[in-house]
Amino acid sequence: MVAQMESVSAPPATARTLLDAIGQTPLVELPRLFPGPARVYAKLEYYNPTGSIKDRIARHMIREAEKSGRLKPGGTIVEGTSGNTGAALAAIAAARGYRTILAMPDKVSTEKRDAALAYGAEVVVCPASPPDSAQHYMQKARAIAASIPGAVFIDQYNNALNVEAHYLTTGPEIWEQPQGNIDYFVASASTGGTVSGTGKYLKQRKQDVHVLMPDPVGSVYECYFRTGKIDPAVRRPYQVEGIGKDMLAGCIDFDVIDEVMKLSDKDAFDAATRLAEQEGILGGGSAGANICGCMALARRIRTPKVIITIIPDSGLKYLSKFYNADWLASAEYTRRETEGSSALLAG
Repeated sequence: MVAQMESVSAPPATARTLLDAIGQTPLVELPRLFPGPARVYAKLEYYNPTGSIKDRIARHMIREAEKSGRLKPGGTIVEGTSGNTGAALAAIAAARGYRTILAMPDKVSTEKRDAALAYGAEVVVCPASPPDSAQHYMQKARAIAASIPGAVFIDQYNNALNVEAHYLTTGPEIWEQPQGNIDYFVASASTGGTVSGTGKYLKQRKQDVHVLMPDPVGSVYECYFRTGKIDPAVRRPYQVEGIGKDMLAGCIDFDVIDEVMKLSDKDAFDAATRLAEQEGILGGGSAGANICGCMALARRIRTPKVIITIIPDSGLKYLSKFYNADWLASAEYTRRETEGSSALLAG
């Protein structure tokens, strides 16, 4: 069954509800970072109500849970999250009268954790653990949901509605805003929903759109893309939040992805800083990863081409982390290896 297209018309100046204010985020060119011949445009997803692209999937998954009857009035929503999906779920739940319980890894920024609490969510912080450990944040979320009668476990990493939300909204917006003038799409992934849903839509409209996915050192995705296998030896802690994964997410569709590029924490954080200082766009570390991918493409482009990427969330969520000089100087960050860094910011 083909999902019906959600409206991508511009939201009204006065939205009727919080849900009506989600989407139709601006697409802006980055001429100082990319003077040519590649023209690079960034879709500013921090214009969504809770400051991230995850508002899109939270709205879609909650609506569908309501329609199906799984989520009943006054019910409980449970999710494992690196912060942004949790905040989006908590905000919409607050507006619609639901309880929210979130399990988060301990590397999540204070700002993202506090935002979820401010929306009224209950937050369980989990230590870094193997993906099959009971202490892993996704396993913890599953256990919590199973212990509460009628609770809805969102399961963003394996929920097909995640991909569908981007196929129905993000993809059409990125196609329509430049009137189909796109050659490359760059998006890093954790759940895989953005790159898979948006990439699928764009390739259906223009078959030769090239999809590049940056992936941090320590994530399993780049290795799996190359070899078709998960090598446990590639797993290691890394500091960029909201991208990469220590196991395969069910939502990621590698058939949509043409290229996966490995990068270090330092690559991503340095690129995010340059984006802020040269373009006035304050994005998170995932935005920096995406800008790195654009830089890699731009260096090999010799004729005019259009690259479109995503700024998934606001850098205001990371002022205590990589935008903070004390944090950057801390042992927690500086001891991380930069192996896999591809000198993306050179030149």
